[in-house]
Amino acid sequence: MKATVNGIETYYEIHGKEGAPWLTFSHSLACSVRMWDDQIAAFKDRYRVLAYDTRGHGESMAPSGAYTLEQLADDLHALLKHLAIDSTHYVGLSMGGMIGQTFALKYPGVFRSLVLADTTSRYPADGAGVWKERIHTVETRGMQPLVQPTLERWFTEPFRKAHPEVVQRIAVLIANTPVAGYAGCSHAIPKINLTARLKEIDCPILVVCGDKDPGTPPAMAREIHDNAPGSKLVLIPDAAHLSNMEKPAEFNRALEAFLSSLPSA
Repeated sequence: MKATVNGIETYYEIHGKEGAPWLTFSHSLACSVRMWDDQIAAFKDRYRVLAYDTRGHGESMAPSGAYTLEQLADDLHALLKHLAIDSTHYVGLSMGGMIGQTFALKYPGVFRSLVLADTTSRYPADGAGVWKERIHTVETRGMQPLVQPTLERWFTEPFRKAHPEVVQRIAVLIANTPVAGYAGCSHAIPKINLTARLKEIDCPILVVCGDKDPGTPPAMAREIHDNAPGSKLVLIPDAAHLSNMEKPAEFNRALEAFLSSLPSA
């Protein structure tokens, strides 16, 4: 389904049980709702699941120009308002986790809980050059040069060898990401700097990270955990950046245990 919210057409899907608590999934850079298929299948019998394509990704519009994390949070807020969703549990991975932190601080009271997977609350200043280089690459050569190096960061080598069909699905998503969307979000991502404000977030937080994640490594997850009082931290063994796809059973078990621990979840 599509809705025009915050000035753009946004693609979204709703699955699961009417009247159940809402559970919203937000994907990583260069992906789409499809990276959450295992989680949608696992949780739709107990939750009303919303998954959506971020601005510039999947079937959502990809305006040109630099985006901001606040703008991406506003997109989600407008979508929730359009769907008359007053409160939801939220799961964001990588960029989705950055949107989640930004949203939770700007719109307190909407998230019943916040899951921050394979993400960060800040990047070191010297990381900006990497993002500038990626933007230059896609704007001059398209997405294809980024496909293989991205797959190598996102999945461990044993997984890539054992599950080529899963890796190929993600390769297609990366290659098909609109250049404007990838570049727009790549302007937003390195500017995140929310570590000092994590203590202001007023809902339960679970931090999840693959212990082999080279992009947003466990040290970044621990920094979020250390600065978010009362948060829980789960490291998923032998998983890289897309821990929900590389180890879906372990990821789902951590998410289920967290949600089940909440009052009237």
